[in-house]
Amino acid sequence: MEKVLVYADGACQPNPGVGGLGIVIIYEDGRIEECSQGFYNSTNNRMELLGVIKALQLLKLKENIKIEVFSDSKYVVDSINKKWLDRWEKNNWKFKLNGKKEVKNKDLWKFLFKLKDKHPTTFTWVKGHAENINNNRCDILASKAIKSNKLFEDIGYII
Repeated sequence: MEKVLVYADGACQPNPGVGGLGIVIIYEDGRIEECSQGFYNSTNNRMELLGVIKALQLLKLKENIKIEVFSDSKYVVDSINKKWLDRWEKNNWKFKLNGKKEVKNKDLWKFLFKLKDKHPTTFTWVKGHAENINNNRCDILASKAIKSNKLFEDIGYII
């Protein structure tokens, strides 16, 4: 089984405002793919989520792969590793605390919920703006996407 490393990052300037995502995918044979997109009217958390979703979408048709996702977003990584996402889905996308408050970015979380188990996937947190070259590259890609003149509406899952 081939191991694929995915680095994903999101940014927003200002927050909320124009957002961007950056992705670096590294295959065992050394191939590297990069992707970035910019969006009107978004938030940093939406871009962090959308970066991971886009990467998993790009890999969904591959066979016999194991994915490790690296993100500097505790919001994304903790939702998976601490099983919040599974609880939210079971609670009809509401917080268990009072059963009334809807999960923010529910549209994207639902999409990630469907994608995350297509391949064996682990999520690892990395410190942002530190010495991780691939995470820093994603940040550069996301920032460039924000400044591009090819922005999409932030409708999330239509990528």
